[in-house]
Amino acid sequence: MPTVSIEAMNKHLAEISTCVSVSAVALLILDGAGWHGSPHLIVPKNIVLMPLPPYAPELNSTENIWDYLRSNFLSHCVWDTYEAILEACCDAWNALMAKSEVITSIGTRDWAQVKI
Repeated sequence: MPTVSIEAMNKHLAEISTCVSVSAVALLILDGAGWHGSPHLIVPKNIVLMPLPPYAPELNSTENIWDYLRSNFLSHCVWDTYEAILEACCDAWNALMAKSEVITSIGTRDWAQVKI
C-alpha cells in the first residue's frame, strides 16, 4: 500500500481474513501505530488483534528485521532521489527475502518456544 491509514489497515485485515483456514482464528500482534488501535477498524470475526505493550521492542521481532536492513543494506548511504531510496529499500527487502534462515534467526525468541 502506498500509505498507512485506518482505511489501508481495514483492507489489510480483510485480505488476511480471506487466508485464514475455515474455523481457525488468526492472531495479529500489533505495535503502537495509531491506525492499529483505531475504534474505526473493521476486524473480521476470524482475526484477533493483540497490541504489544509500549516500549517493548524485545517483544516485536520486526524491530530486529528493520535493524538488520539498516545495518546491512541501508546505512551510511545518501540517495539523490526518492526513486533511488525506494529502489534501495526494495533491493534490501528482496535480498532479505532470499535468506529465510536469516529471518528465522532474527525473529526467533528462545523464550517463546514450546518446550517438549
